[in-house]
Amino acid sequence: MTQQELRVAVWRKSSHSGTNGGECIEVAPGFTGVVPVRDSKDPLGPALIFPAAAWESFVSAVKAGEITATC
Repeated sequence: MTQQELRVAVWRKSSHSGTNGGECIEVAPGFTGVVPVRDSKDPLGPALIFPAAAWESFVSAVKAGEITATC
């Protein structure tokens, strides 16, 4: 994954983000095998790249209440 790919990616804000300016994370779906994640307050900052399976496991655990995610 290149910096250029991340710059032109379509980022989606977490549904857990508040309405007070975006204090959470954004993900860029659509990449094969990986999910880029970044701080919504710093869109020009770094992104973490997670294997898609690990990201799905994390999201499933949050939805099941096994992990508490707060922003």
